[in-house]
Amino acid sequence: MAALIVLLSLTGMAAAQHWTPLKNRPPFASPGTSLLLTDGTVIVQDSDASDWWRLTPDLHANYVNGTWTQIASLPSGYGPLYYASAVLADGRVIVEGGEYNLGSSQVETNLGAIYDPVANKWTSLSPPSGWSHIGDAQSVVLPDGTFMIANIFNMQDAQLDPKTMTWTVLPGTDKKDRNSEEGWELLSDGTVLTVDAINAPNAEKFVISTGDWISAGNTVVRLEDAGSQELGPAVLRPDGTVFATGANASGAGHTSVYTPPANPMDPGTWAAGPDFPNGLDVADGPASLLPSGNVLCQASPGVFHAPSSFFEWDGTQLNPVPAPKNAPSDPSYVGRMLLLPTGQVFWTDGSSDVEVYTAKGAPKSAWAPTITSSPSTVTRGQTYTISGTQFNGLSQGAAYGDDAQMATNYPLVAIRNRKTGHIFFARTHDHSTMGVATGSMIVSTNFDVPANMETGASDIVVVANGIHSKLHAITVQ
Repeated sequence: MAALIVLLSLTGMAAAQHWTPLKNRPPFASPGTSLLLTDGTVIVQDSDASDWWRLTPDLHANYVNGTWTQIASLPSGYGPLYYASAVLADGRVIVEGGEYNLGSSQVETNLGAIYDPVANKWTSLSPPSGWSHIGDAQSVVLPDGTFMIANIFNMQDAQLDPKTMTWTVLPGTDKKDRNSEEGWELLSDGTVLTVDAINAPNAEKFVISTGDWISAGNTVVRLEDAGSQELGPAVLRPDGTVFATGANASGAGHTSVYTPPANPMDPGTWAAGPDFPNGLDVADGPASLLPSGNVLCQASPGVFHAPSSFFEWDGTQLNPVPAPKNAPSDPSYVGRMLLLPTGQVFWTDGSSDVEVYTAKGAPKSAWAPTITSSPSTVTRGQTYTISGTQFNGLSQGAAYGDDAQMATNYPLVAIRNRKTGHIFFARTHDHSTMGVATGSMIVSTNFDVPANMETGASDIVVVANGIHSKLHAITVQ
């Protein structure tokens, strides 16, 4: 029992922050955007190419010791660089658009595809009606499972119903600027927050229930770079605030903190945070929530220049932390982060040096998922339902903005055999919600007991954003 707690709470056990390269280097050229499948494995695209690869953790839920296997490649002619992506409520993966495609010059392709991990198959997806280009669009999965994507050339948005695979285009006539270069952050109050790249220093919210864009106030300091209109990532924290990072505006990398209002239709408030030191900023780049509530972010000087430095925002200040090996030669925009079930952060930079960040600090007990209903006995190869609270975590987890999205606000289920200590992830699917910070609301997901897992007395947990529930006894037969 103690082994499972340690293995799924590595951040809480660490004496100091550190980076660890994978034991098995990826057997492909350029690891880029990574996504966490609902069976606990990580899939990674070979950047600007059609091939994808799967990293499977070892039997102790250790991703550093994980092994690589190739999965199905994207449909012929499609291999994007900088695009929209998400894991859907049914466990499938959607990839849409691409600023570049298969090593081409800038094309802003409107190609897209859906991946079925059970069938190991990608299927081409037609674009929204009238959209001849998509490019490096931002996207988000709404609480009801709808996938929403931006038109970067105007104020339009489009929503995909994953059940019917049909698009609905929203006019976006009430948005104050075009969507290009902006990122979206799902909030718990039924809105989606964005910082305007053109209409700076203003921010806006998309009201999910009405389909309207309304004001989200003023960021106080300018977060966009005036020349490139680049922005940094924004991350929702467990206290309900959003930490937003800025690009090289006026020679400084500003930050700002958003506090949502009691009434979602009100703007909310912003307060200026500290500037990144030494002329650093995040003109495109990654950030990730940590189980402690801190936010790990990668910054570099100017727009698209090396070297990179890494910081943790603790709600008050930016604290320097160690950097991975390639940081001296990396600008921030090449980085990608993914929050793992262990609470560690999976990091890629387009090179073969894929590393895992282990932080220090532990989550508050109130942030954890709780199981209210779970089967006491399960059979290998069968599907069951598990219910409880906060199965989707308190945030989308990692962020980038436009160019890449790798949210993990969905439940994972892990089962540990008491005799061997081996940990098996049961594939989850058809979650009752894709919201964040759902509080005391009872939510649920279905899980498939692995056909090859060990039988006997075991313990089951639900994991969200690297934080796991208390252990519940279960027998696998």
